[in-house]
Amino acid sequence: MDAQAWTLRGRGQAARAAHSHALAVAARAGFAARGLIYVLVGVIALRIAFGQGGHGGQQADRGGALEELAARPFGAALLVVLGVALAGMALWRLSEAVFGGAGPKGTEPSKRAAAAGRCVFYVFACYSVLMYAAGDRGSGSGSSDRQTHDVTATVLGWPGGQWIVGVAGAGVVAAGLWMAVRAVRLKFREKLRTAAMSARARRFTDVFGVAGGTARGVVFAVAGVFAVVAAVRHRAGEAKGMDDTLRTFRDLPAGPWLLAAIALGLAAFGVFSWCNARWRRI
Repeated sequence: MDAQAWTLRGRGQAARAAHSHALAVAARAGFAARGLIYVLVGVIALRIAFGQGGHGGQQADRGGALEELAARPFGAALLVVLGVALAGMALWRLSEAVFGGAGPKGTEPSKRAAAAGRCVFYVFACYSVLMYAAGDRGSGSGSSDRQTHDVTATVLGWPGGQWIVGVAGAGVVAAGLWMAVRAVRLKFREKLRTAAMSARARRFTDVFGVAGGTARGVVFAVAGVFAVVAAVRHRAGEAKGMDDTLRTFRDLPAGPWLLAAIALGLAAFGVFSWCNARWRRI
C-alpha cells in the first residue's frame, strides 16, 4: 500500500473517530437533559404530595419541568440548552436505528426499531422545548393529562378504537412492569462501562438505578391501567397523563407518603440518568 493510500486510510479512521466522539457527546448531553427533567418532575410531585400543588397548580410532568426552568434566572437560555441536548439524544438514537447500538445485540431488528421509536420521541421533546423557549407557551408546557385525553378521545372515535386503546394500554402496563423488573434485576448494568467504575460509583449507580427504574416503571404501569379502563368504559376522561397518574397515588390511603416515595424515585431516575451521562456505553 503506497503512502497516499495510507494517508487516505488514516484520514478515514480519523473522520470515523471524530464522528463517534461527536455522537458520544450528543448522547451524554441527552442523558444529562433527561435527568434534569426527571429531577424537576420529582421535585414538583413531592410538593404536590404535601399539599403544595392543587389541580390548578403546576403540573408534575415535562411541561411543569419546563415552567420550573423558565422561572429561573436565564431560564430561556437554559431551555435552549436543554432542547439542544435532547436533539443530541435524538441524533444518537437515530444512529442506533441506522447503524445498530452498542453490544452484541445492538444490531437486532427489535433494537433498531426501539431506537427509531425513541428517536421520534426525542425529536418531539426537543421541538416542544425549543418552541417553549421561543415563547410558544402552549407547546412544551401542554398538560400531559389534556394531551392524553385528546389522543384517547380521537382514537376511541375510530372503528375498533376501543381495541386499539385497550391494546395500547396493556402494552404500556407491560412496558412499565418490564422497566421495574429490569431495574430490580440490575439489568441496566449491561449498558454501563462497569469495568471503568469504582466500587463506590457502582454502588451509587445501583441504588439510584433500582429506585429510579422501579418508580418509573410503576408510574408507566398505572398509567397503562387507566388507558385500559378508558377503553373498557369508552370514556376518554378515564385515561390519565403523568400528572393525574401521580395525583392518583396521593388519593390512596397513606397517599401523601406513597406519592412522596414515587416522587423521590422519579428524582432518583434523574440522578441515574446523570450516571448514564458519565458511564453509559455509547
